[in-house]
Amino acid sequence: EKVSVSVSATRMIPVGTDAISPAPHHDIYSIEDLSMLIHAIKEATNYEKPVSVKIAAVHNFAAIAAGIVHAGADIIAIDGLRGGTGAAPKVIRDNVGIPIELAISSLDRRLRQDGIRNRCSIIAAGGIRGSADVIKAIALGADAAYIGSAALIAMGCNLCQKCYTGKCNWGICTQDPRLAGRLNVDIASQRLVNLISAWSHEIREMLGGMGINALESLRGNRDHLRGVGLYEWELDVLGIKGAGE
Repeated sequence: EKVSVSVSATRMIPVGTDAISPAPHHDIYSIEDLSMLIHAIKEATNYEKPVSVKIAAVHNFAAIAAGIVHAGADIIAIDGLRGGTGAAPKVIRDNVGIPIELAISSLDRRLRQDGIRNRCSIIAAGGIRGSADVIKAIALGADAAYIGSAALIAMGCNLCQKCYTGKCNWGICTQDPRLAGRLNVDIASQRLVNLISAWSHEIREMLGGMGINALESLRGNRDHLRGVGLYEWELDVLGIKGAGE
């Protein structure tokens, strides 16, 4: 029922039929296949646009991500345990994947060990709930962070996790014109601007407290982090010292 005329035209499927999403990517079964696709995209864009490959943070993803960099990707986007669409089943959302903090650190370390860290950017998401989370992600080795749920909450989303039904009660995630009319776009956009502006100010304040005048100087600088209430193996994976050290 969500496949309306406009969705049908975009997805090129008949109105009212089931849409199989996400796509199974039958053209990618190996790093070599991915490399061909990456370079095809670069040629199609006249090598003017960076190519990003998104990967879920799971137990062996760092090795896979290293292969993606060798395949020619300019950006690795990683999604951690606490991220995910409202359409994700709760058992999957709560139990599949690893925390983004551990993922960033292990990926940064693997790329440095392989001598290819300078060949790509790392962008992290999944549980970025405040400006402090951005600071931690950068210090652990990410080049940038992106948000999904936090942005939706700023717009008014109340996390009822029914995105897949098309019955979003706030009018954000729906193709129903009656429901979509509930969202005041002007107010929602201003709230989102307020969120990003506030985070920017807070990040500047934290950087000042560290004696750093540029976010780039924080990237991978784990000396500014300390672990509290973490096991020894967690400190080792994160590459940070415990509090008081």
